Amino acid sequence: MISTTLDSLKKLKKKFYNKRVAVIGDMMLDCYYWGNVNRISPEAPVPVIEVDDEFSRFGGALNVAHNITTLGGIAFPVGVIGNDNEGKILRRLMKEAKINGEGIIAENKRPTTAKTRVIADKQHVVRIDKEKTHAIDSKTEQKILNALKKDIKKIDAIILEDYNKGVLTPNLISEIISIANNEKKIVTVDPKFHNFFAYQNVTVFKPNRKETEDAFGIRIKTAKDVTNAGEKLLERLKSKYVLLTLGAEGIALFEKNKSERRVPTKARKVADVSGAGDTVISTLTMALTAGADIYDATYLANFAGGLVCQEVGIVPIEIDNLFNAIMDEIK
Repeated sequence: MISTTLDSLKKLKKKFYNKRVAVIGDMMLDCYYWGNVNRISPEAPVPVIEVDDEFSRFGGALNVAHNITTLGGIAFPVGVIGNDNEGKILRRLMKEAKINGEGIIAENKRPTTAKTRVIADKQHVVRIDKEKTHAIDSKTEQKILNALKKDIKKIDAIILEDYNKGVLTPNLISEIISIANNEKKIVTVDPKFHNFFAYQNVTVFKPNRKETEDAFGIRIKTAKDVTNAGEKLLERLKSKYVLLTLGAEGIALFEKNKSERRVPTKARKVADVSGAGDTVISTLTMALTAGADIYDATYLANFAGGLVCQEVGIVPIEIDNLFNAIMDEIK
């Protein structure tokens, strides 16, 4: 249970507004075809989807930026898209959501990463990915660093959102963390397998169970396994905190010279886990910038992730929905 009072929660909520968070990483577009299946194709034994609706939403680091915005903050996404139709759609969505797009760099040789989901009768049928995952070149790295340096004084925190699509290179990771630490900015990380151990000396490192298993070449099954993995991560990465997310088992929180703490997950009817990790890192970072301690920030983040899992498709967390739900929980 969160350790704060209703009055403190109300004060914390007010501090969320206008916090400035840079989100650096892999920008994506999520496309949806939504419809029904009433027959099987005569051409092959596959369902025919009769499309009722099609739409696009933010994905990857841009979904994180969108969550920052719906939580009352000011997002500054920094990353790469292509000079293509998907890139134009992302620009339009950013304009509609009033997200600053000055840090978005368009490349001719790289498509916008796009994931197209086909959903029929509320069931996810297939996903089609369009992407190139080679590392960005040194010129693009420098453009990203220049964008960050230009606004670093105005930024309260930085989220490094790594989907292994080639934007967060080892060199760029090191440079960003160095700049942030020199300016005493909060840095939170949502990693993937590649470059997992490159994120040294950050504020919060937030891997999930599978990512940690893959990085260490181990299996995490028991409570002791979780403890050992978390402690190894703290030692290896020298981060201030490690949040090891465990799905239905909640989050294990590690801090140097302190005992492991667990943040349980509230039982919910899960419709779709897509985007939940983006919501968790966004809420966690906003709470820390607003002055919450690490446990309460983790509790808020875990709660927010649970709320968005009740929705089908990738949707951001709304600040009023989050705080109203938590206040109802602790009354």
